[in-house]
Amino acid sequence: MGLIEKHKLINEVAPPLDALLFGQLIDEFVSLERRYMLCDWEPAELDGGQFAEIAFRILYHADSGILNRSKGVSDCNKYLENETNTHVLQREDARSLARVVHIAWKFRSKRGAVHISPHYTANQMDARFMMESVRWSLTEMLRIFWNGDRDVVAQAIRELLDFDVPCIGRFEDVILVQRTDLSPEEEILILLHHAGEQGFSRREIGQHAMLDAPRVTKSLQRLNSSEYRQVVQVETGNYRLSSLGSKRIRDELSEKLRL
Repeated sequence: MGLIEKHKLINEVAPPLDALLFGQLIDEFVSLERRYMLCDWEPAELDGGQFAEIAFRILYHADSGILNRSKGVSDCNKYLENETNTHVLQREDARSLARVVHIAWKFRSKRGAVHISPHYTANQMDARFMMESVRWSLTEMLRIFWNGDRDVVAQAIRELLDFDVPCIGRFEDVILVQRTDLSPEEEILILLHHAGEQGFSRREIGQHAMLDAPRVTKSLQRLNSSEYRQVVQVETGNYRLSSLGSKRIRDELSEKLRL
C-alpha cells in the first residue's frame, strides 16, 4: 500500500471495529483515490457506493454491537437514525458520519451506477464531490476509533490521503520507480510523494533513485532552492515534499504516476 501500512491502520482500530470490514474499507479508499489522481473520474463518481456500503456496516456494528457483514445500507441507516434504539456511539458522531455516507450513497444511485444514461458522462466535479465525502468519512472514523497515540492518528490521516503510487514497486527492502521516462527531478519528487510525511534521507534517495550521486545532489538543490521550494529539509535531516511539491505532483505528474 505504501506510506502508512494497511495492517498498522487496522491494528489501531480493531477492536472495536471489525478487522475484515475495515480492511475492505481501506482497499476501497485506496482504489478510489488512485483512480481519481489518474483522472479516471468514473470509478470515484459511481463506485463510491461500495465504500458507502462497507462504511454503513462498520457503523452499524460499532453502534449496535451486532456484526453483519452483508447488512443492507437502508437497514443500517434506519438503525443509526432511530433514537429509540440502544446506541453505543456518541450520537452526534454517529449522525454526522451516517448522513455524509448516506449522501455519497444516494449521489451514486442517482447518477446511475448500474444504468448509466447515454447522455451522462462522468466528470471531475462529481468525482471530486464523491472523493471529498469518502475522505472525510474515513478520516472521521479514524478520529473516533483510533486506539493509539492521538498525535499519530493525525499523521496517519494526512499520509493516507497521499495514497500509494502505482509506478513505484516494492521488492522486499528495495523501492523502485518503474518508469524510464522521468527527469531526475521528477523521479525524486515521486519518491518523496511515496515517502509521505517521514520523507527520505539523502542516503535513502540515493539508494532508491536510479541516478548517479551528482544528479541526485543537483536535483535536490534545485528543488530545495528559493526559486522552486518544492522540497524541504526538515529537522531530522530528511527531505519531504512541500505544498508546492505536492501541487506539482497533482498538476504536472499525475499521468506519470501510472505504471
